[in-house]
Amino acid sequence: MKTVFFLLIVSLATFGQKQIPYGNNPQAGKYAAIRGFQMYYEIYGKGEPLLLIHGNNGSIQDFKNQIPTFSKSYQVIIADNRSHGKSIDRQDSLSYEQMADDFTALLDHLKLDSVNVIGWSDGGINGLLLASRHPKKVRKLAVTGANLTPEPVKSTDAWVVENEFQVIDSLSRLPLTGENKRQLKLHRLLVDEPHISHAVLNKIQCPTLVIGGDHDVIMPRHTLEIAEAIPRSYLWILPNSGHSTPIAYKELFNSTILEFLKKPYRKIEKQAKFY
Repeated sequence: MKTVFFLLIVSLATFGQKQIPYGNNPQAGKYAAIRGFQMYYEIYGKGEPLLLIHGNNGSIQDFKNQIPTFSKSYQVIIADNRSHGKSIDRQDSLSYEQMADDFTALLDHLKLDSVNVIGWSDGGINGLLLASRHPKKVRKLAVTGANLTPEPVKSTDAWVVENEFQVIDSLSRLPLTGENKRQLKLHRLLVDEPHISHAVLNKIQCPTLVIGGDHDVIMPRHTLEIAEAIPRSYLWILPNSGHSTPIAYKELFNSTILEFLKKPYRKIEKQAKFY
């Protein structure tokens, strides 16, 4: 009977954990009035602050495989990017630089001098720009599936870009109000931006873990280019993986980043390169 009761308690606890409505959690969610719009964010856990940044057309829920793990050791801060999810923005334009500055404003709103940052896809681009434009704000940075220009996608998977232009063309024919306007901004962002130079990456002062899949839509050589341009970086290419490394390898992704965050950066040079 005790065994049955214990299993029931464990099952209920597990069920409760799985039911946390990340991205729509009244107990954890708040709005911050910053830079002309209301940015929706949620906070989980206690400890050193860790900012998670999702990708294009995504939301807080995209990191549902990471929040439970990281919130055990860190104070996880995660927001819906401008023009995403609950962070409604009625402006006509949208850029990665704009979003990177939004996160700086959010950190100021939360009275946080600096944080660790994890960015996925467009969130990785935002993370790179955040660390470059506001280097004192970022302690450590991990990015996966980021790119410096639209070219890595255009040169490898032309069908992706062709589909994006078809979507843009279709949206342009519709009344540009509400959701149509938002979607047009997001799809234009994918084909027109970013434009990040090596000089921009050279300004990143924090230890950085650059991640990619060996079959990512962003080719590994472009991921390598990012790592080589950042002074204090590590490179991690996951085998048999596409763009969604936080999903396809969630346990390994989480454990590797936790180790990266906890250990001091070690520059490998001279004789150390043989070991």
